Amino acid sequence: MHAGLLWLTPKAGSSSLWRIDIVVTAAALLLAGIVLIAAEFVILRSSLLGELDVQMRIIGDNSGAALMFKDRAAADEILGTLQASPSVDVAILYTPEGEMFAQYRRHDIDPSLASLRPTQPQRATLTYVEYLRNVDVAGNPVGALYIRANMRQLYIQLLWYVGTTVLVVLTITVAAALLLRRMRRAVRHAEERVGYLAYYDTVTHLPNRHAFNECFEARLGESREQDQKLTLLFLDLDDFKVVNDTLGHHVGDVLLKVVAEKLSTCIRQGDTVYRVGGDEFAMILPNIDRENAVIVAEKFIRTLSQPLNIEGHTLYVSTSIGISMFPHDGADTATLLRNADAAMYSAKERGKNTFQYFSEEMHEKSSLRLALEGDLRLALERREFEVHYQPIVALETGEVVAVEALLRWQHPAKGMIGPNIFIPLAETTGLIVPIGEWVLRQACTDAHAWHAQGHNVQVSVNLSGRQFREEPLIDTILSILLDTGLDPSMLMLEITESVLMEHAEATVARLYRLKDKGIYLSIDDFGTGYSSMTYLKRFPVAKLKIDQSFIRDIPEDSEDVAITTATIQMAHGLKLRVVAEGIETKAQADFLRQRGCDMGQGYLFSRPVSFDALMEYLEANTTRISEIRK
Repeated sequence: MHAGLLWLTPKAGSSSLWRIDIVVTAAALLLAGIVLIAAEFVILRSSLLGELDVQMRIIGDNSGAALMFKDRAAADEILGTLQASPSVDVAILYTPEGEMFAQYRRHDIDPSLASLRPTQPQRATLTYVEYLRNVDVAGNPVGALYIRANMRQLYIQLLWYVGTTVLVVLTITVAAALLLRRMRRAVRHAEERVGYLAYYDTVTHLPNRHAFNECFEARLGESREQDQKLTLLFLDLDDFKVVNDTLGHHVGDVLLKVVAEKLSTCIRQGDTVYRVGGDEFAMILPNIDRENAVIVAEKFIRTLSQPLNIEGHTLYVSTSIGISMFPHDGADTATLLRNADAAMYSAKERGKNTFQYFSEEMHEKSSLRLALEGDLRLALERREFEVHYQPIVALETGEVVAVEALLRWQHPAKGMIGPNIFIPLAETTGLIVPIGEWVLRQACTDAHAWHAQGHNVQVSVNLSGRQFREEPLIDTILSILLDTGLDPSMLMLEITESVLMEHAEATVARLYRLKDKGIYLSIDDFGTGYSSMTYLKRFPVAKLKIDQSFIRDIPEDSEDVAITTATIQMAHGLKLRVVAEGIETKAQADFLRQRGCDMGQGYLFSRPVSFDALMEYLEANTTRISEIRK
């Protein structure tokens, strides 16, 4: 745990608390034991008195005849049966005149007790009980019976009961003490765990956003009081979602842990790295100037740029860093964090793997971006999107063989917004998935419509990297084809080579699943990413599209001429058909046709047009081709 954050962790309760609990528990048990012992004494005493009462009735009934006939031997024999009762000390039969007629005395009893003359029918003390009762025969008194019984057996039983109760109380007290101690440890551990989770991230073990907010507020107050600068670095890993989507969250978590360790080695003693979001980190740098903040940012970028071996995968990590500084860029936590975030997005727009200081221009851009993001989330619901189509023609004949579906956003206030503005935003927010699904459904619906009118033209739809990595992609595509009634062979999916090369083995398997369903595949923007020839020949693609950046300056630029010519030859060698994008002049079209390029696309043939305009274009193209073939 970082020394500077110990004050954030809740303290455990007093160690004497559990002792108080034990004393209270023991006292309660002792009180309960005393009550039970008293109750047991009453029960045993009642039982003893009940037994004596029964014995007196039996002896009284049996000795009546002996008293009446003056048979002392019989009387002694009857009283002798009391030897079986260890509680009886003395038993005496009296004549009606009050003279002793017969007696029984236990051998260890003082003889003087046998000469006692009771005066009360019943008398009880803590040590003995006395009974005096008339002996009747046919309702007439013939004498009296006196019995004196000790309470030794009662106290022996009570003593055993007390011992058992004390033992039980002690056992329960000890067990309760152990249980309470264990529970207290568990509670303390849970409190410490809750305190840790409140302020620390479980994956990287770095302080979390909650800790960052509290610490930053404290640092900000200190900087304000001491009139010092305070610098905030906001760091976001570039394309981290690709790792999660392709290699799994476990690999992503391991990567985050390694990144956290590397970042922690780049800071000064006393400074702290915080994980404030999924792949976002923050650093608070007190009393540091702009130049030294740049040194720290460059050190972060340089450290993370080294290849990392994560779970058997070699990963290259880059990061974009936004920097804001107190008091120049804000006076409170929310403002400084928002401005650092805006600077970070600016760094991403500048090509990633770099850093940017905040500027007011970024704030305006960030505000516009947030507003645009909000509008983008509503655009699907409001039906503001349109699909336009750009024809792809056979260069030899000029016949339209396919069209590419291109998304347009007709904003109600801002007018037509270009895809270069909102597509990256859709990618970042994840909205590209539902938007892409809508485009695919609309394109398949339109394609089915023009096929119904006799135009055998394939529709080509772009798949973003985010879409391609979605697990239910294939099921979604097949469901759309089924719903729209479009033949799978009339659908061409365009995927950039960079997306295809991300974890190529898994990509090959997914591409073959699409091909097996009858769907055609094309590599888009070829030449702008990176490809392995080994994988390129394994990809089940039918077409390769040369990026317009290589077409723009031909036939004048010798390097572009060489690259384009080589690409066409390589593609044909792999039995792939070639489409050239961005053809704007007849010279470009003639050159490409002479080099054997199969198809072309660009303003020379047609701009992207609406569905209705496309239908007119296809009718005109069909008529023109028919006349040529006559």
